[in-house]
Amino acid sequence: MIRFSKRLALAATVAAVTGFGAAQAQQTDITVAMQLEPPHLDPTSHAAGAIDSVLYSNVFEGLTRFASDGSIVPGLAESWEISDDGLVYTFKLHDGVTFHDGTTMDAEDVKFSLDRARAEDSVNAQKALFSGISDVTVVDPLTVQVTLTEPNGLFLFNMAWGDAVIVAPESIEGIKQTPIGTGAFKFVEWVQGDRIVIEKNEGYWGTPAMLDRATFKFISDPTAAFAAMMAEDVDVFSGFPAPENLPQFAADPRFQVLVGSTEGETILSTNNKQPPFDNIKVRQAIAHAIDRQAIIDGAMFGYGTPIGTHFAPHNPSYVDLTAQSAFDPEKAKALLAEAGLPDGFETTLHLPPPSYARRGGEIVAAQLAAVGIKAEIINVEWAQWLETVFTGKNFGLTIVSHTEPMDIGIYARPDYYFQYDNPAFQELMATLNGTTDPARRTELLQQAQRMIADDYVNGYLFQLAALSVAKAGVQGLWSNAPTQATDLTAVSWAN
Repeated sequence: MIRFSKRLALAATVAAVTGFGAAQAQQTDITVAMQLEPPHLDPTSHAAGAIDSVLYSNVFEGLTRFASDGSIVPGLAESWEISDDGLVYTFKLHDGVTFHDGTTMDAEDVKFSLDRARAEDSVNAQKALFSGISDVTVVDPLTVQVTLTEPNGLFLFNMAWGDAVIVAPESIEGIKQTPIGTGAFKFVEWVQGDRIVIEKNEGYWGTPAMLDRATFKFISDPTAAFAAMMAEDVDVFSGFPAPENLPQFAADPRFQVLVGSTEGETILSTNNKQPPFDNIKVRQAIAHAIDRQAIIDGAMFGYGTPIGTHFAPHNPSYVDLTAQSAFDPEKAKALLAEAGLPDGFETTLHLPPPSYARRGGEIVAAQLAAVGIKAEIINVEWAQWLETVFTGKNFGLTIVSHTEPMDIGIYARPDYYFQYDNPAFQELMATLNGTTDPARRTELLQQAQRMIADDYVNGYLFQLAALSVAKAGVQGLWSNAPTQATDLTAVSWAN
């Protein structure tokens, strides 16, 4: 048996701060602003990253979890054993864990959560994460055994996703409005359109939160975001939507600016089954019509890293393929002519609320127009985007940042919203999932990156930067974003 056992105190990156008044140092509440409001509060049944932004680790926990550096560390499972054939994971759960309603969290809840996620009628947005599970067995109240159909080198990684948090059957009916988890904070209220409030869980099984109360405020307009931060109406703005204002905050001793990396591949997503995008020459033409750096400079004021495939540049397995789709409008025009579209064509460009999409979309539309592609901009709210684009697949082009970590596997799902159906890629992902050797995994991941770049599945724009502004006295915030979360479990005010 391969045995893994760690008891780690989770520590987030501590931002440097200077002198702060005693009254401020005693503060135990915080107000965190963010641009997007969750559509509901169940991370196990919706694709919206805004749910994890509020609830991941704070309210809900999984068997494993992401640390601030992106590593996988124990969560509700204090240890695990992996069978020699890589098929059986035996998790030992922490003792004394209770849900926020006072009920005990045990192996039955783990079985319920995993069985629910992988069920035929599951609405889990990442159901594929659980498809390799063949059986979940309760050994005793603190031991659960998960059997896989084949070895999966990413299984512990997958169990750290927000979609894999542990929930209880007793509270599942009301989870979308009243989330009940095991985390260091418990849910208090949701005033839709305004705020979500959480407070310290006094009965938390692990290291207790240092804050007594946290309020998440939703401010979608970049101008209003700037005004709220400057007026000190909020203490933190996670994912600050107006990067042009960051130098002003950096020069103001009242604030600190955190710039880090995310897992967010920002792409010009393309409906591969809708003509003319079902023609690879058209998709290639779009790729060469795009000036990535102009989009980064114009929409993100220089914050962002160009990408040429769906993979994070900070990952050791990343391959730089940006040259393969270099900005070349004349080549784009020639490719359109080869595709039988010498005069171009018309399509739609759906843009959700984030600044990278709305601002970036204006630039992309102008670049496409320069080669004859007339993209009608349709600004949509997230609920509309999820209904029309993600679920309905009724779109031509859209801009979105995929913030899930290591999510290249979505290209193996033909029913995913951009509808890329390549059996060779699907076979490659199946091989990857069954591979545990690190060197071989890197080789397969690099093959996968090249394959989707060669097929010009989407227009690959840039890796989203993690941009946040906070008052100078706030410490313990994550600088990088290994998953879409505003983890407050180690946040406090400086003494």
